Amino acid sequence: MADPIIGPKRLTKVLMNGGSGLSIMYAKKLDKMGVDRTCLCPTRAPFHGIMPGKQAMPLGQINLPIAFGDQFDYRTETLSFKVVGFLKTFHSILGHPCYAKFMAVPNYTYLKLKISGPRGVITLGTSFQRAYECEVECCGHAAAIVASRELAAHKKEVTKEVPNAKKLVGSFESAKGSKEDLVDPRSTKGKTVCIGTTLSSK
Repeated sequence: MADPIIGPKRLTKVLMNGGSGLSIMYAKKLDKMGVDRTCLCPTRAPFHGIMPGKQAMPLGQINLPIAFGDQFDYRTETLSFKVVGFLKTFHSILGHPCYAKFMAVPNYTYLKLKISGPRGVITLGTSFQRAYECEVECCGHAAAIVASRELAAHKKEVTKEVPNAKKLVGSFESAKGSKEDLVDPRSTKGKTVCIGTTLSSK
């Protein structure tokens, strides 16, 4: 059984990330598991690494039992999860605390994870096809987020550049540091021209 069971539910999309210093549970999945959000313990400690260049503030923290194995040989431990409210393609991220608690040994070449169980070594794994599908889904999700942010930024820039509808098309506004002079100084009602006041006397 490659997929862990957290609480009463089996998670089919779990990212095992030994480089992460914490384990993360997404609020949407927590709701589907039937866990009331009032069970969350408040926390004010933000963390980094999920959204590049930005800090994330969790909704709270919760301790949940997690089991690896099958009905003949399994092991259960309680892990502490940071619960976050933003969207992601995974159900949960199991970080370094999970590796340490289960004394898990990963092999990234074969996509295997070995855990010491009560009746021997529990071997977990997945297929390369499934790993590829998850990677494609994550890339598509990330691209959609980037595209939506770029679109929002583009709309903001376009809004700033929208011309004032009250101004006449083709109307001209003189720049700062300019003055109007008569084309013909002998005429008081003749045509005028704008000349920059910052120009040299030459």
